[in-house]
Amino acid sequence: MIKGAYDGITVLDFTQGVAGPHATMLLALHGADVIKIEPPEGDWGRALGEIKGDHCAHSVAFNRGKRSIALDLKSADGKAVVNKVMAKANVVIESFRPGVISRLGFGYEDAKKVNPKVVYCSVSGFGQTGPYSKRPTVDGLIQAFSGMMVMNRLPDGTPWRQGMIAVDVTTGLYTFQALAPALMRQLRFGEGSYIDSSLMKAAAAYQGAKLMEWVFSNGTPPPLYMPAGSYKTANGYIMVSAMRPHHFKALFELIGRNDIANDPELQGHEARIRNAPRIIKALQETMPSKTTEEWIALLQPKEVFCERVNNYTDYLDHPHVKESGAIDWIEQDGFGRMPVANIPGLPPASQHEAQQHAPHTGENGADILKELGYSANEIDAIFARGGVQAPTILAKAAD
Repeated sequence: MIKGAYDGITVLDFTQGVAGPHATMLLALHGADVIKIEPPEGDWGRALGEIKGDHCAHSVAFNRGKRSIALDLKSADGKAVVNKVMAKANVVIESFRPGVISRLGFGYEDAKKVNPKVVYCSVSGFGQTGPYSKRPTVDGLIQAFSGMMVMNRLPDGTPWRQGMIAVDVTTGLYTFQALAPALMRQLRFGEGSYIDSSLMKAAAAYQGAKLMEWVFSNGTPPPLYMPAGSYKTANGYIMVSAMRPHHFKALFELIGRNDIANDPELQGHEARIRNAPRIIKALQETMPSKTTEEWIALLQPKEVFCERVNNYTDYLDHPHVKESGAIDWIEQDGFGRMPVANIPGLPPASQHEAQQHAPHTGENGADILKELGYSANEIDAIFARGGVQAPTILAKAAD
C-alpha cells in the first residue's frame, strides 16, 4: 500500500454537514487520522435526504476514512477527551456559528495555549467577521446571496438554485486546498496558522470569472459563444458546442441547415452572439428530427462537439466510465452497496476498501479513549456517566 501524504497527521474534526466534513474526508483519504467529534445524537449531516440506519448518502459520501467519537462538549468527560486530542492534533477544524467554539473552550486561542503549532480552521456560512457573520445560512441561501442563482437562471429569467449542494461541496474543496499549504508551513517551519473559510467566499471564488464579466458588461454578461446548449431530440436531449467558425459551419451543414451555415450575418463570434435567437430557433426546429444517437453518429466523426445528456444511471452504466475506473462500488455496512466516485490524485477506492468506511455515530469511541491513555475501567466509567457515548454496538451488547 502506498503511503498517504498525511500519514501520521492527526485532525480534530468538529465539523458537521457537508463543507467541513468534505475537507476533512479528503485529509483522511490522503492518510490523516481524522477524529470526528459528534454530539450524542450524531452529526446533523447524517439526516440529509433518505436515511438508512444512522447514515444518508451525503454522510457516507463525505465522511469516509474517519473515526467517530460521540460526546457532550459541555460535560467534564467530553471536555477532557477533546483537550487531550487538541493537545496533539496537527489540525483543528470546526463549523459552529462564529463565537460558539470559543464559548465552549475550544477556540483558536484555547488551542494555541496547549498546541502552539496547530493549524486551526473555522468553516462558516458568512465568515468570522462582518455584519452577517452570525447570520444562519445553508447552501441554497448562499447560492441566492452570491449571485449564483442569477447566473444559473432559466431562459425566462427566473433565478434557479442548482439541484445539488454545490456551494458546500466547493467550500470543502477550497478548505482542503487551504489546509494543505498550512500543513506544509507547519511541517517545514513549525508555524501554526488560522484559516477563516466560508461558503460565501468559496461561492465567490468559484464564480470569479462571472463576477468580472458582470462588471465589465454592466450586468449583462453575454454567452461565452454560440451555439452552446442542450436541445431536444427524437428520444432525449443532446448538448452541442460550436465555438470555432469551422465547427459552426460544419454543425449546420451536417444537420441540413445551410441557410444558417452560410448566412453572412452569422460569420463572426460577436455576430453569432448578437443573433443567438435565430441560431437557437434553427436547432430547436431541426434536432427533434433524429435520435440523439443518430445526431452523435453524424456530428462527432466531423469533430463537431456534442454529447448525449445523461442521467446518473446512464453515467454509471457507461462503458467508458467502467473502463476508465471512474467509479468503484463499495459496501457500507447498514447502508448497502453504493457507487464511490474515485477522486483524482487518490488510488481507486477498491484498492483500499477499509478507508472508504464512513463511521457510525461514536463507532470508534472506545479505541480513541484507549489511545488517549484511558484504562478499560476508566472507559467503562466514562461511558456509564454518559458524557461520552458508548458505541451503539457496545451498548447493544451490554443489553
